[in-house]
Amino acid sequence: MTYSGQVTVGGPADVHELKDLMITKIAVGPMNNNAYLLRCRATDEQLLIDAANDAQALLGTIGDDGIASVVTTHQHGDHWQALAEVVATTRARTFAGREDAAGIPVPTDVPVDDGDVIRVGNVELTARHLVGHTPGSIALVYDDPHGHPHVFTGDCLFPGGPGRTTRPEEFNSLMDGLETKLFDVLPDETWIYPGHGNDTTIGTERPHLAQWRARGW
Repeated sequence: MTYSGQVTVGGPADVHELKDLMITKIAVGPMNNNAYLLRCRATDEQLLIDAANDAQALLGTIGDDGIASVVTTHQHGDHWQALAEVVATTRARTFAGREDAAGIPVPTDVPVDDGDVIRVGNVELTARHLVGHTPGSIALVYDDPHGHPHVFTGDCLFPGGPGRTTRPEEFNSLMDGLETKLFDVLPDETWIYPGHGNDTTIGTERPHLAQWRARGW
């Protein structure tokens, strides 16, 4: 089956099969949050990105093998509603951006800074700290040695623009971070997995950066 990245709450997950990594995308909760289960093919270790809602659906997707880690992309409540139950069940280590950790009611075992590497089995994910949507939002970059990069952006980048900000300085900060840490260094083929809704690519969004700057959101 070809991966589309189009999932609905209550519907089946979609699986993106890479050579070294399997990425399972599932939609959960009233705000249509995306959660991503990453599985290293070599070791079968698993990592969950955003235990957003519906712990039972997430645990069913995780299966009997459990998870070693949960990464929370940012502190907004719709991205951690199931975190306590998932961690209690799996005993996974928790990761979150250092500046957002205090806003997440489940203790963060590993505060994450820009450039830190988070591992799932033999696979490495590089954290990119993006300030604006929240003070400590992080994106995770998987630079696939067999193909193009893949980036999990939380609520910092969606099809059609950056994540929500409330003040001009926050918008400018988020845009600066997106441009310098993602658009300036990643190829057009880079696949983007956002915190809500459908996937996109760097190349699809790149032509619109000036438009986003001009409109201010």
